[in-house]
Amino acid sequence: MKRAGWVLGLVTLGLLGLALTQGMMGGYGPGYGMMGPGTMGMGMGGMGMMAVYPPEAKPIPEEVAKARMEAYAKRLYPGARLKDFMAFSHNYYAQVVDERGQGLFELIADRYTGVVSPEPGPNMMWNTRYGMMGGLAQAPVRYGLEEAKKLAEAFLKGFLPGARVIEEGAFPGYYTFDFGRKEVEGMLSVNAYTGEVWVHTWHGPFLGGHEE
Repeated sequence: MKRAGWVLGLVTLGLLGLALTQGMMGGYGPGYGMMGPGTMGMGMGGMGMMAVYPPEAKPIPEEVAKARMEAYAKRLYPGARLKDFMAFSHNYYAQVVDERGQGLFELIADRYTGVVSPEPGPNMMWNTRYGMMGGLAQAPVRYGLEEAKKLAEAFLKGFLPGARVIEEGAFPGYYTFDFGRKEVEGMLSVNAYTGEVWVHTWHGPFLGGHEE
């Protein structure tokens, strides 16, 4: 019995590790293992990896999610405000900008628990100010916003024929683009240094959103 329990424990840890890998690295960009100053902590509940709910569960109201996301953002940057708040089946999403409207980072909130987390993927791995590379010296940016947009559109020709970039946002070290054929169907990011594309696979279907 002890041996069976030990084996079951190893299998469980392995599956959790795989889930973490898929949630954080399931895109088209590299991951970095170094933690810099001013980095964001990862909250498991907002990533959808532990999405186990009772059958009667209902999504929390958008206003509640926004208030929690704003409070989280202001702990990292007092002058922060939310922009481009969006609802997906798995989570609420928002860009966080400073007083001048410049992008700082991206947040998600679990639609059922309300747990707020830094968005996984590019926001954690490529953000040169608040991500895992935060505070480290960087080479000059290779791709500007318009160049990155062209890379995104070139990628979309094969990924989702007929799709186009609908909205864009610039963040330290990368850019994020909403895309779709007629309306928003997904989101991807482009690394400002390498040009690599990372599709945001963790949101689920788009439900609606609006600018702030």
